[in-house]
Amino acid sequence: MAAHLETELNAAVNVINATGGKGVTGHSRALSARPDGYTLGMTTLELNMMHWSGLTTMDIDSCIPLMSINEDYAAIFVLADSPWQNVKELEEDIRQRPGELTASGTSAGGAWHLALAGWLIEAGLQAEDVTWISSTGSGPSLQDLLSGGVDMVCCSLPEATTLLEAGKIRALGVMSPQRAKGYEEVATFAEQGTDWSLGGWRALALPKGTPPEIQEKILNALHRIVTGQTKVAETTFPEFMEKSGFDYTYRTGEELDRFLRETDAKFGKLLTSEAMQSVNQDPFNPMTFLWIIMGLMAVTVGAIVVQAQFQRTRESGESSVEKIPISARGVISCLLILGTIAAYAFFAETVGFISLCFASMLVLMLWMGVRPLWAFVCSLAFTLSIYQLFTLALRVPLPRGWIGW
Repeated sequence: MAAHLETELNAAVNVINATGGKGVTGHSRALSARPDGYTLGMTTLELNMMHWSGLTTMDIDSCIPLMSINEDYAAIFVLADSPWQNVKELEEDIRQRPGELTASGTSAGGAWHLALAGWLIEAGLQAEDVTWISSTGSGPSLQDLLSGGVDMVCCSLPEATTLLEAGKIRALGVMSPQRAKGYEEVATFAEQGTDWSLGGWRALALPKGTPPEIQEKILNALHRIVTGQTKVAETTFPEFMEKSGFDYTYRTGEELDRFLRETDAKFGKLLTSEAMQSVNQDPFNPMTFLWIIMGLMAVTVGAIVVQAQFQRTRESGESSVEKIPISARGVISCLLILGTIAAYAFFAETVGFISLCFASMLVLMLWMGVRPLWAFVCSLAFTLSIYQLFTLALRVPLPRGWIGW
């Protein structure tokens, strides 16, 4: 899509994958960008889910949906030599030994987790009867399946095409109203006795406030692309999607708005139901760790203040306590530390982790009397080290802000 847009808009289109936060990170970056037409968000099914889960206030009214370009339904995959031949056999095995089997496909509470949990509930089981192993996506989950780390994977059919064609895994069923195009050999859940369907969608959207003329220009370009009027490497967008095994249903205008609102209502009913509470709720609120850090900082600052105010002095005959006044510099130092924490909490998404962390460290070190050159080098080294630790080692995305860092 980005390659086709480049030819239609005659401008470079860079793709930025902002993962994490169960979809909050990417959607927040796209929908809170300047409404100047230079940021186009690929919104997904999570936009129908996140606000019902209490992760964010963003919903379908937080953006300007231009066009949906894809709909793919969830499916259950097992190893090729698995004893289960269909959904019913798997369902009965789960019923016989609840909690023993494991599954993966995305993060806990993500779209594919919800698809699996919804099926279990529809079949009269509990959502936790299959233990969900959180992962960063379908790719790592399928590798875990091959290595025996999990018993099944829930994701879309196109995401597993390579392994399906290689004969390493089998699809027991797809959660779609009818058999998926290109995968006609995979029976639907409804055909196997469970009337359950759930799938993902992808739609391109602009931030609220984008001028109508910009909306129209981009929408016209998208229409030419999805109807096969453009080519990249002698291939149209529909040809690429079909060859890759992806659905390429597109919707615009009132049809898209109705589809999004109907899907939102469906998830609202599902995610607020009593049966889904174990899946819908995380053990910790998104702000839990921030409050823990701020609480520890408050305790530390309080201890420093008490120690400075009532410091024990030498004993002469009997113990004496001498009050030591708090200096103005000490107060400013405490306020600077607390200010940097508050600044990160409120401005990190806008400014970006690297920029804000570097600036905060530099200011603090200069205030503490560190030589400017050493303060600059240490601040830069510390910031980049923390960024690499979280994004590469721990795979936790950090805010990128205005300029991407």
